[in-house]
Amino acid sequence: MTMTVTGLTAVRSGRTILHSTSLNIPLRDRIGLVGSSGSGKTTLGHALIDDLRAQGHCVAHVPQSPEEALDPLRSMAFHWREAEVALGLAPDRADQAALFVALKIEGGDLRKRPWSWSRGMQQRFVIAMALLGNPDLIVLDEPTSALDPVVAAATMELLGGFLDGKDTAMILITHDLGLVARRVERLMVMDSGHLVEQGRTKEILERPKTRAAKALSAHRNWMALPC
Repeated sequence: MTMTVTGLTAVRSGRTILHSTSLNIPLRDRIGLVGSSGSGKTTLGHALIDDLRAQGHCVAHVPQSPEEALDPLRSMAFHWREAEVALGLAPDRADQAALFVALKIEGGDLRKRPWSWSRGMQQRFVIAMALLGNPDLIVLDEPTSALDPVVAAATMELLGGFLDGKDTAMILITHDLGLVARRVERLMVMDSGHLVEQGRTKEILERPKTRAAKALSAHRNWMALPC
């Protein structure tokens, strides 16, 4: 199955911030969406999520910071149950345990509130909630920007291992080329609200064609990053 969106646009205060964009996303695809700040990559991500959900696809979203998904006054168990209820799922300890083990958060105390967990564990918990119900697509919006490079690398390694062999497609929105170089097979480049280039990750990073892609790949220090 391939998920398809056509003519996605967004206008804010009378200004077009996302020009007409169409995408095909096969199941199991691993896609990186990159661009400079203000290029429209997050806007495209949100428009894509809304459109696919309206079509009936199950699409999960992981925000940049766990604070955007977790109420500091509620326990982790509360958040997990809320996610199950939102998806219409009955409590399933086996599924929960499998996700927690895969993301290495099985030692976390669900009776505690978010601030008692490390930031890395909080983000892995949010990713685990997003993976409940085996979504068709998971969209991660700068998921490691608030983590140190070592924790970020470990988090993405665990997520990649969990997704191996599953039908869930992944879109990773980031400006971190070190991350996409190691984690995705296909790359899309945004610039000023336009999708200006897309293709195999290695091809774009080594032989970029557009000004935006050339500017991103010119900073070769990304090759040394652990994630």
